Amino acid sequence: MKIALVHDYLIQDGGAERVFKTFHEVWPKAPIFALLHDKKRFGKTFRGDIRTSFLQRIPFSRRRFRWLMPLMPAATEGYDLNDFDLVLSSTSAFAKGVITKPETLHINYCHTPTRYLWSDTHTYINEIGLPRPVRSMMPLLLSSIRSWDRNAADRVDRFVANSQAVRHRIAKYYRRDSTVIHPPVDTHNYSISPRVDDYYLAGGRLVAYKRFDVVVRAFNKLGIPLKIFGEGPSFSTLRRMAGPNIEFVGKVNERQKAELYARAIAYLHPQDEDFGITPVESMAAGRPVIAYRRGGALETVIEGVTGTFLEDQSWEELANCVIRFEPEKFDSQKIRQHAEQFDTDVFKRRIKDFVRDAYQEHLKNEEGFLMQSSNRLLKVESGLKITN
Repeated sequence: MKIALVHDYLIQDGGAERVFKTFHEVWPKAPIFALLHDKKRFGKTFRGDIRTSFLQRIPFSRRRFRWLMPLMPAATEGYDLNDFDLVLSSTSAFAKGVITKPETLHINYCHTPTRYLWSDTHTYINEIGLPRPVRSMMPLLLSSIRSWDRNAADRVDRFVANSQAVRHRIAKYYRRDSTVIHPPVDTHNYSISPRVDDYYLAGGRLVAYKRFDVVVRAFNKLGIPLKIFGEGPSFSTLRRMAGPNIEFVGKVNERQKAELYARAIAYLHPQDEDFGITPVESMAAGRPVIAYRRGGALETVIEGVTGTFLEDQSWEELANCVIRFEPEKFDSQKIRQHAEQFDTDVFKRRIKDFVRDAYQEHLKNEEGFLMQSSNRLLKVESGLKITN
């Protein structure tokens, strides 16, 4: 079985890239197809046969990749996948739109139906940072790409969703069922600390939809120490908003991140996330989570056992929850045990089993189709002989 791995683009580090990294570990000899590849950032993570689209040759394409969106559907369709028996794509945008031969099985791991096409269109247009005349044209462009995206979903043979929340979105927007396999979390990188400090923690990719502004506003009012790790487009805006009790630690390595989690009072997760890896990382370090009661957090956080929930995305609600929060009521060992069900080894086993079973079923269906076609042909030939 010849396998190809397809991802949207390898230019930013996030949860989707961690999933794709695990695919690469499971099938290290499989060629990788991506619209763009930042060799400086991912040269050590992804090695071997990496095939990019024509977008890679456009000057400054890795830095200004969002400007190339109108070309991405055509670039995705341009991959030559004729030599492969199975294509495993990972996407929150374009990779599901690859074109394969009829006999090739295409499995898509869907992180979410494209947010800026289906659920956050207006927010995306307002925050993309383009001149007003260009923004005014965006609804027409996004409408065209939305039609392509819906048609692209029909090219997928089997969908895998990263959470029940995403499974629901796939059913709503693409009218397809899917199997849920939660993303991998390297829980072995985290451990329980004998000491907890006096700060709360938030972090990840600092983008608007993750609502770190709610956290900053709440802690400006509370005056309680808060640490925020990570980088992103919202970094400068959030830092300007923040009071002296809020520390931005920037980009951190895995060891530094594990220490931040382990010594925090609790981790703050105010966003509606497709799955949400950072809350699970916090739980792997034995620390409870204060999460917005939406999206993937409903599948990872257990009220009163591994954390508690916010009912709305407001700084008032978060501040009130922090004031009432009692960290001593949580058992770090129980929290960590819960997190271990999302470990990378569990994910690898599940995805390998799913791909194997799906391919075996695909072969049986192909054999059945060929047999039915052969029987129809024999009946037609017999009928012709009788007529003659």
